[in-house]
Amino acid sequence: MTDIERAARNKKTQDALIEVGRNFGLTIYAIFALFPIIWMFLMSLKSDAEVVTTIFKFTPTFSNYEIVLFRPESDYIKAFIQNLLVSTGAVVLTVVAGVPAAYALARYDFKNKEGWAFQILSFKFAPEILVILPIYLIFERIGLYDTYFGLIWVYQLITMPLLIWVVRGYFEDISVEIEQAAQLDGYTWYEVFFKVLLPLIKPGLVASGLLAFIFAWNSYTFPLLLSGTNVQTITITSLRYLASDSVHYGQVAVAAIIAVLPEIIICLFIQKHLVRGLSFGAVKG
Repeated sequence: MTDIERAARNKKTQDALIEVGRNFGLTIYAIFALFPIIWMFLMSLKSDAEVVTTIFKFTPTFSNYEIVLFRPESDYIKAFIQNLLVSTGAVVLTVVAGVPAAYALARYDFKNKEGWAFQILSFKFAPEILVILPIYLIFERIGLYDTYFGLIWVYQLITMPLLIWVVRGYFEDISVEIEQAAQLDGYTWYEVFFKVLLPLIKPGLVASGLLAFIFAWNSYTFPLLLSGTNVQTITITSLRYLASDSVHYGQVAVAAIIAVLPEIIICLFIQKHLVRGLSFGAVKG
């Protein structure tokens, strides 16, 4: 065997070992990242007595799922559907109102533009408890307390600032000459916006829309104080399994697993756009 062949074989062996090591490391990290979900799933299959006395060896039972999902007195499924309607409605309203606002901040110059942009972003960082009292009084007076539209409206405080700032960056990365060229070809402004610009910002719009949905889906303070018997979200309904004298950990685990499923499913379906949306513009040059 010549030195060249020996060196090629050593290089091939080294590359194979590196690939095995990389896959092993990624597998360990995946197990570490998914372990909380795996642990919750195991807890959901345990009785209340086995939750604190066993780890991996136990007798599986589906009684927790039966109690949470199928008991007549349980309204978790109803809360799940209501949460889905409110969160989806909040994202739709955010996209309809937020995308034109992001375009205006990216393309037009007006007095104190950056101040307005920062003001919008500041709503995302302001504590919800800071504004909940005046919002509650306003909703009581105008009849929006414990309504779908009331929650959809107030969710804009946590969904719209993120979408506006992310989509604004996408509009700023698109050259103005593209719009001008389309207008020279006979497109109206609306056609340029819907047929040219929106497809170009699709990755960022999908990524920010998903994050907005997650924020709305997981919201706790607003539905806790602004909803009652007509509208309930799963973040509030799940508290019913935390009794004053005991905690039903298995039932809480079932509620948490069902609650996280929509987010996981959506991420899997739009994974390509999500990766592009979160990484676009990270490296320029």
